[in-house]
Amino acid sequence: MTHSNSATRPAIPRTIWALGFVSLLTDMSSEMVHGLLPLLLVGGLGASALMVGVIEGAAEALVLVTKVFSGYLSDAIGRRKPLVLLGYGLAAAVRPLFPLADSVAAVTTARLLDRLGKGIRGAPRDALIGDLAPPEIRGAAFGLRQSMDTIGAVIGPLVAVALMWWLANDIRAVLWWAVVPGIFAVLLLIRLPEPEHARKPARMPLTRQGLARLGPSFFKLTLLGACISLARFSEAFLVLRAVDMGLTATFAPMVLVVMSVVYSLTAYPAGQLSDRIPRQGLLGLGLAVLLAADVLIALSNTLVGTFVGIALWGLHMGFTQGILATMIVDVAPAEYRGTAFGVFNLASGLALLAASVLAGLLWDWQGPACTFWMGAGFSLLSIVLVVSYQHRSMKPSGGEHNP
Repeated sequence: MTHSNSATRPAIPRTIWALGFVSLLTDMSSEMVHGLLPLLLVGGLGASALMVGVIEGAAEALVLVTKVFSGYLSDAIGRRKPLVLLGYGLAAAVRPLFPLADSVAAVTTARLLDRLGKGIRGAPRDALIGDLAPPEIRGAAFGLRQSMDTIGAVIGPLVAVALMWWLANDIRAVLWWAVVPGIFAVLLLIRLPEPEHARKPARMPLTRQGLARLGPSFFKLTLLGACISLARFSEAFLVLRAVDMGLTATFAPMVLVVMSVVYSLTAYPAGQLSDRIPRQGLLGLGLAVLLAADVLIALSNTLVGTFVGIALWGLHMGFTQGILATMIVDVAPAEYRGTAFGVFNLASGLALLAASVLAGLLWDWQGPACTFWMGAGFSLLSIVLVVSYQHRSMKPSGGEHNP
Protein backbone atom coordinates (compact mmCIF):
# COMPACT_ATOMS: atom_id res chain seq x y z
CA MET A 1 0.00 0.00 0.00
CA THR A 2 1.42 3.38 -1.00
CA HIS A 3 1.20 6.28 1.43
CA SER A 4 2.44 9.84 1.45
CA ASN A 5 5.26 10.98 3.71
CA SER A 6 3.92 12.04 7.11
CA ALA A 7 5.50 15.50 6.74
CA THR A 8 3.30 16.29 3.76
CA ARG A 9 0.04 15.03 5.24
CA PRO A 10 -2.73 17.67 5.30
CA ALA A 11 -4.61 18.68 8.44
CA ILE A 12 -7.98 17.18 9.27
CA PRO A 13 -10.69 19.58 7.98
CA ARG A 14 -12.56 21.72 10.52
CA THR A 15 -15.93 20.29 9.45
CA ILE A 16 -14.78 16.82 10.48
CA TRP A 17 -13.72 18.22 13.87
CA ALA A 18 -17.17 19.83 14.25
CA LEU A 19 -18.88 16.55 13.37
CA GLY A 20 -16.70 14.93 16.01
CA PHE A 21 -17.98 17.30 18.69
CA VAL A 22 -21.58 16.70 17.59
CA SER A 23 -20.96 12.97 17.89
CA LEU A 24 -19.39 13.45 21.32
CA LEU A 25 -22.42 15.28 22.72
CA THR A 26 -24.93 12.90 21.15
CA ASP A 27 -23.14 9.79 22.35
CA MET A 28 -22.85 11.27 25.82
CA SER A 29 -26.64 11.58 25.86
CA SER A 30 -27.18 8.17 24.29
CA GLU A 31 -24.87 6.27 26.63
CA MET A 32 -26.45 7.84 29.71
CA VAL A 33 -29.58 6.04 28.53
CA HIS A 34 -27.92 2.89 27.21
CA GLY A 35 -26.03 2.21 30.44
CA LEU A 36 -29.24 2.21 32.50
CA LEU A 37 -31.74 0.79 30.03
CA PRO A 38 -31.02 -2.92 30.75
CA LEU A 39 -31.63 -2.25 34.45
CA LEU A 40 -34.87 -0.41 33.73
CA LEU A 41 -36.06 -3.22 31.46
CA VAL A 42 -35.04 -6.20 33.60
CA GLY A 43 -35.25 -4.75 37.11
CA GLY A 44 -38.03 -2.19 36.72
CA LEU A 45 -40.28 -3.59 34.01
CA GLY A 46 -39.69 -7.35 34.30
CA ALA A 47 -38.21 -8.04 30.87
CA SER A 48 -36.16 -11.21 30.28
CA ALA A 49 -32.62 -11.38 28.90
CA LEU A 50 -34.11 -12.69 25.67
CA MET A 51 -36.36 -9.64 25.46
CA VAL A 52 -33.36 -7.35 26.01
CA GLY A 53 -31.57 -9.17 23.19
CA VAL A 54 -34.56 -8.81 20.86
CA ILE A 55 -35.01 -5.10 21.64
CA GLU A 56 -31.32 -4.29 21.28
CA GLY A 57 -30.93 -6.42 18.17
CA ALA A 58 -34.00 -4.89 16.54
CA ALA A 59 -32.87 -1.37 17.50
CA GLU A 60 -29.40 -1.77 16.04
CA ALA A 61 -30.74 -3.56 12.97
CA LEU A 62 -33.11 -0.63 12.38
CA VAL A 63 -30.11 1.71 12.46
CA LEU A 64 -28.32 -0.23 9.81
CA VAL A 65 -31.34 -0.86 7.58
CA THR A 66 -32.23 2.85 7.66
CA LYS A 67 -28.70 3.72 6.57
CA VAL A 68 -29.39 2.09 3.19
CA PHE A 69 -32.07 4.61 2.36
CA SER A 70 -30.49 7.67 3.97
CA GLY A 71 -27.17 6.95 2.29
CA TYR A 72 -28.87 6.41 -1.05
CA LEU A 73 -30.87 9.63 -0.66
CA SER A 74 -27.74 11.64 0.16
CA ASP A 75 -26.16 10.38 -3.08
CA ALA A 76 -29.32 11.12 -5.05
CA ILE A 77 -29.73 14.73 -3.87
CA GLY A 78 -26.00 15.47 -3.70
CA ARG A 79 -26.24 16.85 -0.14
CA ARG A 80 -25.39 15.26 3.19
CA LYS A 81 -26.06 17.83 5.94
CA PRO A 82 -29.90 17.91 5.81
CA LEU A 83 -30.10 14.19 6.52
CA VAL A 84 -27.39 14.43 9.17
CA LEU A 85 -29.34 17.20 10.92
CA LEU A 86 -32.62 15.26 10.67
CA GLY A 87 -31.05 12.20 12.24
CA TYR A 88 -29.46 14.01 15.17
CA GLY A 89 -32.61 16.09 15.65
CA LEU A 90 -34.87 13.03 15.83
CA ALA A 91 -32.62 11.39 18.42
CA ALA A 92 -32.73 14.52 20.60
CA ALA A 93 -36.49 14.88 20.20
CA VAL A 94 -37.33 11.35 21.39
CA ARG A 95 -34.95 11.31 24.36
CA PRO A 96 -37.70 12.44 26.82
CA LEU A 97 -39.71 9.31 25.97
CA PHE A 98 -37.33 7.13 28.02
CA PRO A 99 -38.07 8.61 31.47
CA LEU A 100 -41.78 8.75 30.57
CA ALA A 101 -41.99 5.08 29.52
CA ASP A 102 -44.03 2.85 31.86
CA SER A 103 -43.92 -0.47 29.97
CA VAL A 104 -41.57 -2.64 27.92
CA ALA A 105 -43.51 -1.64 24.81
CA ALA A 106 -43.01 2.07 25.55
CA VAL A 107 -39.28 1.61 26.12
CA THR A 108 -39.05 -0.41 22.92
CA THR A 109 -40.80 2.35 20.95
CA ALA A 110 -38.48 5.01 22.35
CA ARG A 111 -35.42 2.88 21.66
CA LEU A 112 -36.48 2.22 18.06
CA LEU A 113 -37.17 5.91 17.38
CA ASP A 114 -33.83 6.86 18.90
CA ARG A 115 -32.03 4.34 16.70
CA LEU A 116 -34.03 5.47 13.66
CA GLY A 117 -32.41 8.88 14.13
CA LYS A 118 -29.00 7.25 14.26
CA GLY A 119 -29.77 5.33 11.09
CA ILE A 120 -30.82 8.47 9.23
CA ARG A 121 -27.64 10.36 10.07
CA GLY A 122 -25.06 7.57 9.97
CA ALA A 123 -24.41 6.87 6.28
CA PRO A 124 -24.64 10.52 5.11
CA ARG A 125 -22.27 11.61 7.90
CA ASP A 126 -19.73 8.89 7.09
CA ALA A 127 -20.03 9.63 3.37
CA LEU A 128 -19.48 13.33 4.14
CA ILE A 129 -16.30 12.50 6.05
CA GLY A 130 -15.19 10.37 3.11
CA ASP A 131 -15.87 13.30 0.77
CA LEU A 132 -13.96 15.81 2.92
CA ALA A 133 -10.99 13.78 4.12
CA PRO A 134 -7.90 13.78 1.86
CA PRO A 135 -6.96 10.17 0.96
CA GLU A 136 -3.60 10.48 2.76
CA ILE A 137 -5.31 10.97 6.16
CA ARG A 138 -8.55 9.09 5.57
CA GLY A 139 -7.93 6.58 8.34
CA ALA A 140 -7.00 9.33 10.79
CA ALA A 141 -10.17 11.30 9.93
CA PHE A 142 -12.47 8.35 10.59
CA GLY A 143 -10.46 7.45 13.68
CA LEU A 144 -10.81 10.99 15.03
CA ARG A 145 -14.58 11.05 14.66
CA GLN A 146 -14.85 7.58 16.17
CA SER A 147 -12.60 8.58 19.05
CA MET A 148 -14.58 11.75 19.84
CA ASP A 149 -17.82 9.80 19.60
CA THR A 150 -16.43 7.37 22.13
CA ILE A 151 -15.22 10.12 24.47
CA GLY A 152 -18.89 11.02 24.72
CA ALA A 153 -19.56 7.37 25.53
CA VAL A 154 -17.10 7.71 28.42
CA ILE A 155 -18.48 10.97 29.80
CA GLY A 156 -22.13 9.86 29.53
CA PRO A 157 -21.95 6.82 31.83
CA LEU A 158 -19.71 8.69 34.29
CA VAL A 159 -22.33 11.42 34.53
CA ALA A 160 -25.00 8.71 34.89
CA VAL A 161 -23.09 7.10 37.78
CA ALA A 162 -22.75 10.47 39.55
CA LEU A 163 -26.42 11.23 39.02
CA MET A 164 -27.48 7.76 40.21
CA TRP A 165 -25.55 8.38 43.43
CA TRP A 166 -26.86 11.94 43.80
CA LEU A 167 -30.47 11.00 42.99
CA ALA A 168 -30.53 7.82 45.12
CA ASN A 169 -30.68 5.40 42.16
CA ASP A 170 -33.71 7.12 40.60
CA ILE A 171 -33.22 5.84 37.03
CA ARG A 172 -36.01 7.93 35.54
CA ALA A 173 -34.64 11.16 37.00
CA VAL A 174 -31.24 10.39 35.52
CA LEU A 175 -32.81 9.71 32.13
CA TRP A 176 -34.28 13.23 32.15
CA TRP A 177 -30.76 14.66 32.44
CA ALA A 178 -29.79 12.72 29.31
CA VAL A 179 -31.96 15.09 27.26
CA VAL A 180 -29.57 18.05 27.73
CA PRO A 181 -26.45 17.03 25.73
CA GLY A 182 -28.56 16.02 22.73
CA ILE A 183 -30.03 19.51 22.54
CA PHE A 184 -26.58 21.11 22.51
CA ALA A 185 -25.47 18.71 19.75
CA VAL A 186 -28.33 19.79 17.50
CA LEU A 187 -27.66 23.48 18.15
CA LEU A 188 -24.00 23.01 17.20
CA LEU A 189 -24.91 21.16 14.02
CA ILE A 190 -27.41 23.85 13.00
CA ARG A 191 -24.61 26.44 13.17
CA LEU A 192 -22.34 24.32 11.01
CA PRO A 193 -22.37 25.75 7.46
CA GLU A 194 -23.43 23.49 4.62
CA PRO A 195 -20.16 22.14 3.18
CA GLU A 196 -19.58 22.77 -0.48
CA HIS A 197 -20.47 19.47 -2.09
CA ALA A 198 -18.03 18.51 -4.80
CA ARG A 199 -20.26 15.78 -6.17
CA LYS A 200 -23.19 15.91 -8.54
CA PRO A 201 -26.33 14.00 -7.58
CA ALA A 202 -25.85 10.32 -8.47
CA ARG A 203 -28.85 8.01 -8.45
CA MET A 204 -28.15 4.29 -8.46
CA PRO A 205 -31.02 1.87 -9.18
CA LEU A 206 -31.62 -0.20 -6.04
CA THR A 207 -31.62 -3.39 -8.08
CA ARG A 208 -29.14 -6.23 -8.38
CA GLN A 209 -27.78 -4.74 -11.58
CA GLY A 210 -27.58 -1.25 -10.11
CA LEU A 211 -25.85 -2.33 -6.91
CA ALA A 212 -23.31 -4.24 -9.01
CA ARG A 213 -21.76 -0.81 -9.71
CA LEU A 214 -20.37 -0.91 -6.17
CA GLY A 215 -17.91 -3.54 -7.36
CA PRO A 216 -16.80 -7.02 -6.22
CA SER A 217 -14.25 -5.71 -3.70
CA PHE A 218 -17.02 -3.86 -1.89
CA PHE A 219 -19.23 -6.94 -1.64
CA LYS A 220 -16.35 -9.09 -0.37
CA LEU A 221 -15.85 -6.48 2.34
CA THR A 222 -19.59 -6.48 3.09
CA LEU A 223 -19.60 -10.25 3.60
CA LEU A 224 -16.67 -9.91 5.96
CA GLY A 225 -18.43 -7.12 7.86
CA ALA A 226 -21.54 -9.27 8.33
CA CYS A 227 -19.47 -12.07 9.82
CA ILE A 228 -17.79 -9.62 12.20
CA SER A 229 -21.24 -8.42 13.31
CA LEU A 230 -22.18 -12.00 14.17
CA ALA A 231 -19.24 -11.96 16.59
CA ARG A 232 -20.50 -8.74 18.21
CA PHE A 233 -23.82 -8.78 20.01
CA SER A 234 -25.26 -5.85 21.97
CA GLU A 235 -23.13 -4.30 24.72
CA ALA A 236 -26.23 -4.62 26.94
CA PHE A 237 -25.02 -8.15 27.67
CA LEU A 238 -21.75 -6.75 29.03
CA VAL A 239 -23.80 -4.71 31.52
CA LEU A 240 -25.89 -7.74 32.48
CA ARG A 241 -22.80 -9.92 32.87
CA ALA A 242 -21.14 -7.40 35.20
CA VAL A 243 -24.31 -7.16 37.30
CA ASP A 244 -24.42 -10.96 37.34
CA MET A 245 -20.88 -10.86 38.78
CA GLY A 246 -22.02 -8.56 41.60
CA LEU A 247 -21.84 -5.01 40.24
CA THR A 248 -24.44 -2.77 41.89
CA ALA A 249 -27.01 -0.83 39.90
CA THR A 250 -25.40 2.48 40.84
CA PHE A 251 -22.16 1.54 39.10
CA ALA A 252 -23.66 -0.39 36.17
CA PRO A 253 -22.82 2.44 33.70
CA MET A 254 -19.13 1.91 34.55
CA VAL A 255 -19.22 -1.06 32.18
CA LEU A 256 -19.63 1.31 29.25
CA VAL A 257 -17.11 3.74 30.76
CA VAL A 258 -14.35 1.13 30.87
CA MET A 259 -15.15 -0.12 27.37
CA SER A 260 -15.37 3.38 25.92
CA VAL A 261 -12.19 4.72 27.56
CA VAL A 262 -10.16 2.01 25.86
CA TYR A 263 -12.10 2.48 22.62
CA SER A 264 -11.56 6.25 22.54
CA LEU A 265 -7.86 5.98 23.34
CA THR A 266 -7.20 3.51 20.52
CA ALA A 267 -9.53 4.51 17.66
CA TYR A 268 -7.55 7.56 16.49
CA PRO A 269 -4.07 5.95 16.76
CA ALA A 270 -5.40 2.86 14.99
CA GLY A 271 -6.80 5.06 12.23
CA GLN A 272 -3.48 6.87 11.85
CA LEU A 273 -1.63 3.56 11.76
CA SER A 274 -3.97 2.24 9.08
CA ASP A 275 -2.82 5.08 6.81
CA ARG A 276 0.67 3.60 6.97
CA ILE A 277 0.24 -0.19 7.03
CA PRO A 278 -2.36 -2.57 5.51
CA ARG A 279 -5.73 -2.07 7.16
CA GLN A 280 -6.64 -5.78 7.05
CA GLY A 281 -3.80 -6.62 9.44
CA LEU A 282 -5.14 -4.21 12.05
CA LEU A 283 -8.64 -5.57 11.53
CA GLY A 284 -7.42 -9.10 12.17
CA LEU A 285 -5.64 -7.92 15.33
CA GLY A 286 -8.86 -6.33 16.57
CA LEU A 287 -10.78 -9.57 16.04
CA ALA A 288 -8.13 -11.54 17.90
CA VAL A 289 -8.63 -9.15 20.83
CA LEU A 290 -12.42 -9.72 20.65
CA LEU A 291 -11.81 -13.48 20.78
CA ALA A 292 -9.69 -13.03 23.90
CA ALA A 293 -12.33 -10.77 25.48
CA ASP A 294 -15.12 -13.30 24.95
CA VAL A 295 -13.07 -16.18 26.32
CA LEU A 296 -12.05 -14.20 29.40
CA ILE A 297 -15.60 -13.04 30.17
CA ALA A 298 -16.94 -16.58 29.66
CA LEU A 299 -14.35 -18.12 32.01
CA SER A 300 -14.16 -15.39 34.63
CA ASN A 301 -15.96 -15.82 37.93
CA THR A 302 -14.86 -12.48 39.37
CA LEU A 303 -15.85 -8.89 38.70
CA VAL A 304 -12.22 -7.91 38.09
CA GLY A 305 -11.79 -10.56 35.39
CA THR A 306 -15.05 -9.50 33.78
CA PHE A 307 -13.91 -5.87 33.62
CA VAL A 308 -10.60 -6.89 32.03
CA GLY A 309 -12.64 -8.66 29.36
CA ILE A 310 -14.80 -5.55 28.94
CA ALA A 311 -11.65 -3.44 28.47
CA LEU A 312 -10.46 -5.85 25.78
CA TRP A 313 -13.87 -5.52 24.11
CA GLY A 314 -13.26 -1.76 23.91
CA LEU A 315 -9.79 -2.37 22.47
CA HIS A 316 -11.24 -4.51 19.71
CA MET A 317 -13.72 -1.73 18.88
CA GLY A 318 -10.87 0.75 18.52
CA PHE A 319 -9.10 -1.55 16.06
CA THR A 320 -12.14 -2.43 13.94
CA GLN A 321 -14.92 0.15 13.67
CA GLY A 322 -13.12 3.17 12.18
CA ILE A 323 -10.98 0.90 10.01
CA LEU A 324 -14.03 -0.82 8.53
CA ALA A 325 -15.49 2.60 7.65
CA THR A 326 -12.22 3.62 6.03
CA MET A 327 -12.09 0.39 4.02
CA ILE A 328 -15.57 1.10 2.63
CA VAL A 329 -14.36 4.45 1.29
CA ASP A 330 -11.26 2.71 -0.10
CA VAL A 331 -13.23 0.30 -2.28
CA ALA A 332 -16.55 2.06 -3.09
CA PRO A 333 -17.00 4.43 -6.06
CA ALA A 334 -16.92 8.02 -4.77
CA GLU A 335 -20.29 8.98 -6.27
CA TYR A 336 -22.03 6.10 -4.48
CA ARG A 337 -20.42 6.32 -1.04
CA GLY A 338 -23.67 7.02 0.79
CA THR A 339 -25.33 3.98 -0.78
CA ALA A 340 -22.23 1.88 -0.08
CA PHE A 341 -22.31 2.72 3.63
CA GLY A 342 -26.01 1.93 3.68
CA VAL A 343 -25.68 -1.46 1.98
CA PHE A 344 -22.71 -2.46 4.14
CA ASN A 345 -24.58 -1.56 7.30
CA LEU A 346 -27.75 -3.34 6.17
CA ALA A 347 -25.85 -6.62 5.93
CA SER A 348 -24.13 -5.93 9.25
CA GLY A 349 -27.45 -4.97 10.87
CA LEU A 350 -29.18 -8.21 9.93
CA ALA A 351 -26.21 -10.14 11.30
CA LEU A 352 -26.23 -8.08 14.50
CA LEU A 353 -29.95 -8.73 14.99
CA ALA A 354 -29.38 -12.47 14.65
CA ALA A 355 -26.39 -12.35 17.01
CA SER A 356 -28.25 -10.39 19.72
CA VAL A 357 -31.32 -12.64 19.61
CA LEU A 358 -29.14 -15.75 19.74
CA ALA A 359 -27.14 -14.23 22.61
CA GLY A 360 -30.36 -13.69 24.58
CA LEU A 361 -31.58 -17.23 23.87
CA LEU A 362 -28.30 -18.79 24.99
CA TRP A 363 -28.24 -16.57 28.10
CA ASP A 364 -31.72 -17.72 29.17
CA TRP A 365 -31.29 -21.39 28.25
CA GLN A 366 -27.62 -22.17 28.96
CA GLY A 367 -26.34 -19.29 31.07
CA PRO A 368 -24.25 -16.15 30.46
CA ALA A 369 -20.99 -17.98 29.71
CA CYS A 370 -22.53 -19.72 26.70
CA THR A 371 -23.40 -16.34 25.18
CA PHE A 372 -19.77 -15.28 25.19
CA TRP A 373 -18.54 -18.66 23.91
CA MET A 374 -20.80 -18.06 20.92
CA GLY A 375 -19.12 -14.69 20.37
CA ALA A 376 -15.71 -16.35 20.59
CA GLY A 377 -16.67 -18.86 17.91
CA PHE A 378 -17.79 -16.19 15.47
CA SER A 379 -14.67 -14.14 16.27
CA LEU A 380 -12.50 -17.08 15.28
CA LEU A 381 -14.44 -17.51 12.03
CA SER A 382 -14.02 -13.79 11.28
CA ILE A 383 -10.26 -14.04 11.83
CA VAL A 384 -10.10 -16.88 9.31
CA LEU A 385 -11.99 -14.77 6.78
CA VAL A 386 -9.74 -11.75 7.35
CA VAL A 387 -6.63 -13.88 6.83
CA SER A 388 -8.01 -15.25 3.56
CA TYR A 389 -9.19 -11.77 2.59
CA GLN A 390 -5.64 -10.44 2.79
CA HIS A 391 -4.72 -12.59 -0.19
CA ARG A 392 -7.56 -11.31 -2.35
CA SER A 393 -7.38 -8.41 -4.78
CA MET A 394 -8.43 -5.20 -3.05
CA LYS A 395 -7.98 -1.58 -3.98
CA PRO A 396 -5.66 0.25 -1.56
CA SER A 397 -6.28 3.76 -0.36
CA GLY A 398 -5.96 6.04 -3.35
CA GLY A 399 -7.16 3.32 -5.77
CA GLU A 400 -9.13 3.77 -8.96
CA HIS A 401 -12.40 4.54 -7.20
CA ASN A 402 -10.98 7.31 -5.06
CA PRO A 403 -11.34 10.96 -6.07
